[in-house]
Amino acid sequence: MSWRNLNTPAQTASRRRGAGPSARRRMVVVVGLLGLVSAGLVARAFDLQVVRKQFYQRQGDARFLREMPIPVSRGTIFDRNGEPLAVSTPMMSIWANPAEVLDSDERIPALAQALGVDADGLKAQLAQRSDREFVYLRRQMAPAAAQAVLDLGIPGINGQREFKRYYPSGEVTAHVLGFTNIDDRGQEGLELAYDDWLAGKPGAKRVIRDRMGHVVEDIEQVRAPKPGQNLTLSIDRRIQFLAYSELKNALEKSQADSGSIVVLDVKTGEVLAMANLPTYNPNALGGSKPGQRRNRAMTDVLEPGSTVKPILMAAALSSGKYTPTSPIIDTTGGHWYFQGHDIHDTHNYGLLTPTGVITKSSNVGAARIAMTLDTTLMYDTYRAFGFGNSTESGFPGEAAGSLRIGRSWRPLEKAILGYGYGLNVTVLQLVNAYATIADGGVMHSPSFIKGGDATAKQIISPEVAGQLLRMMETVTGPGSTGTLARIANYSVAGKTGTAHKASVGGYAKSNYTSAFAGIVPASNPRLAAVVVIDNPQKGSYYGGTVSGPVFSRVMEGALRLLDVPPDNIGRWYVGGPLQGTGLVGAQPPVDAPIDDAPVDEDTP
Repeated sequence: MSWRNLNTPAQTASRRRGAGPSARRRMVVVVGLLGLVSAGLVARAFDLQVVRKQFYQRQGDARFLREMPIPVSRGTIFDRNGEPLAVSTPMMSIWANPAEVLDSDERIPALAQALGVDADGLKAQLAQRSDREFVYLRRQMAPAAAQAVLDLGIPGINGQREFKRYYPSGEVTAHVLGFTNIDDRGQEGLELAYDDWLAGKPGAKRVIRDRMGHVVEDIEQVRAPKPGQNLTLSIDRRIQFLAYSELKNALEKSQADSGSIVVLDVKTGEVLAMANLPTYNPNALGGSKPGQRRNRAMTDVLEPGSTVKPILMAAALSSGKYTPTSPIIDTTGGHWYFQGHDIHDTHNYGLLTPTGVITKSSNVGAARIAMTLDTTLMYDTYRAFGFGNSTESGFPGEAAGSLRIGRSWRPLEKAILGYGYGLNVTVLQLVNAYATIADGGVMHSPSFIKGGDATAKQIISPEVAGQLLRMMETVTGPGSTGTLARIANYSVAGKTGTAHKASVGGYAKSNYTSAFAGIVPASNPRLAAVVVIDNPQKGSYYGGTVSGPVFSRVMEGALRLLDVPPDNIGRWYVGGPLQGTGLVGAQPPVDAPIDDAPVDEDTP
């Protein structure tokens, strides 16, 4: 071995240490890597907690934080005396997260039994909506029944508090009040007209829910709830029930198709009662039909027939050409052939005063008077009484009726307008016209709200209104058309009406609208009412004999309920429309024989 190949131990160790990095260098590398990792973590934490904090907060909230509505009770509707007509009762709706419920599908039969539904149908419903997080299973359950469902503890099943509308008077007030839908929003009637007032505004709160959907914690109130406001109507529930009952009895007796009655306070225009038949139960809408839910007194129109004659007479008296007793109108023969049309009465009334035309309801007399009046005056009078215009009652769907512009009237049209054909009115328009006469010629806008009368205007002079009242008072006297509308111890002013119903190609020969419009007490009017019965099939079809008795019974009860003093005590109709000269419209001698049977109402 050469001495050049020999190394010392120290030299050998030195070469081994230089073969790799030193410990110091390794330490530097490790510390550097740890520093980088730490910096990355700090940067990531800064990004999560500062830079993108809101994004991740929203993502977390979306999984656990929910905004829940705070339901509010709909306002109560009261009658004018504070009796509840519509109230809201607390209910509970059951909803589900379909995916969570399907994860425990072995419990679906128990859930279906508690809900009162078919298990297979329920499972299919959940499967069809499995991509949703919210599905109603049953709405508006009784709280006790809903709690029984929740007590099952099935994952994904939750409850939601709601309110349901209840109507204590049922079908009696159905057409006035209307109803709400399953979300407690007004759909018809005053529930719809005053929906914003009654509904209020639901509140909202933010809560934390666990994975089962249970509320763990209330975080904050987002929006304060605002309960619905109460509403006090002009309706008197007692008079409303009386009107409904009498109308129902009359329809059953006459086997009529439908009927309506409206009662107004003549001093304010407030609607005290409005009833229609057929009707429905707003607490059980499922069995009702659209025709039953229609408020016919507001939405249906009719030709008023002879009930429009006092309006014609208002134009006649205002013209200065007529007074209640002059001039004399010749209706001899009971027929007037005018422009090829036979205008006729049911009897030969001979010579009549203007009052006699009202008393006997002479079509011939009314047509002759109409043809002597200025067309513009007659049209303006009809229009002033509200015909062809909405009453502005605010009721949804109210019809305006129809009245052709006066300058387009042909002579024959003008003649038949005098006795109530050729125009269409609603029952509310007609009763408002009579209430205008009753209040000295002042017209009020009909109102369903107590104290809600806002407008009033003078339509005719108080003198003319007073004359019309006295003329219409003879209609319920002996030998007239409205004797069955009389009320013991009260004077009644009114007018009967019997009109053929329009049909294809003309007027139906055997279909009639039977009406009575009246005012009580005649000496100091307080109430006006109109009763209309459509197409009576059994017995008489005349307005005085079909609708007159309904008016009498309803007004008798209403006057008693309102404590209106009698104005006719101890006096009965010992006089009538006949006078010694044979003219109709004046008081006969006291010893004259009294014919107390109603006279047939004229129809064309």
